[in-house]
Amino acid sequence: MGGGVNSCTLYNCNLIGNTSYHGGGALNCTLYNCMLSGNSTWGMGGAAYGSTLSNCTLAGNSVGAYASTLFNCIAYSNTNGNYDTSSKLSYCATTPLPTSGVGNIISNPLFVDSANGNLRLQSNSPCINAGNNAYVTTATDLDGRPRIVGGTVDMGAYEFQPGVSGVFLGWLQQYGQPTDGSADYADPDHDGLNNWQEWVCITNPTNALSVLRMVSALPTSTNVTVSWQSAAAVNYFVERSGDLGSPFTLLGTNILGHADTTSYTDTNATGAGLFFYRVGAKP
Repeated sequence: MGGGVNSCTLYNCNLIGNTSYHGGGALNCTLYNCMLSGNSTWGMGGAAYGSTLSNCTLAGNSVGAYASTLFNCIAYSNTNGNYDTSSKLSYCATTPLPTSGVGNIISNPLFVDSANGNLRLQSNSPCINAGNNAYVTTATDLDGRPRIVGGTVDMGAYEFQPGVSGVFLGWLQQYGQPTDGSADYADPDHDGLNNWQEWVCITNPTNALSVLRMVSALPTSTNVTVSWQSAAAVNYFVERSGDLGSPFTLLGTNILGHADTTSYTDTNATGAGLFFYRVGAKP
């Protein structure tokens, strides 16, 4: 009974890949801001049995909730059903629409990348600002960021953070970096670019050799070919100035990056004097 936890109170926890006869993830528990995924049962309640869940996300389990009460939750994409008729749901995103409870919706929650375990919300998710603040008892969400943003709580374990997309937070998690904001502008590999910049550049924040860096600027007649260390699918721009104290002029934009190295040829590098180049990545 209770493959992950039994008769516990949990805050900001992940319950992943557990199994048992009843309550594969949790049995007789109270859960806040928790994510339950990949849990299974050969009895009842793959994610949760006989539990109370507030602002939790239940997705990818063999079965969702059984004989449980859910507030501000997302119960979606569970293989053999998201909940049973003895469960009570209010202000939840699920399907089919519960016959009891209020504020429920049946819209797809629009996870960032459910296939790879990123169950944060996309910016156009119907779960944003769709919960009920009366059921909120914590100041932060599963990422450790503010629980209520925009005046009304979101459904699910993760609150959408404007300006910090769920893609960026999932990327931080992928590299073992804290998602609570403390690592957003840290530089763990000491290569001169912080984590947000490395995310924009699609480089590895734990490897100092993986970084946006100029490689060369080689003159040939009236042309200069600029090369830089790059990543595939990133859009770059190139700028030039004749004086580091003067504004730079945009030479090229929407330059699709290649793996390892990308180059751009400046065909107007004429006249005497110095030429300074810089390369940037577009967020």
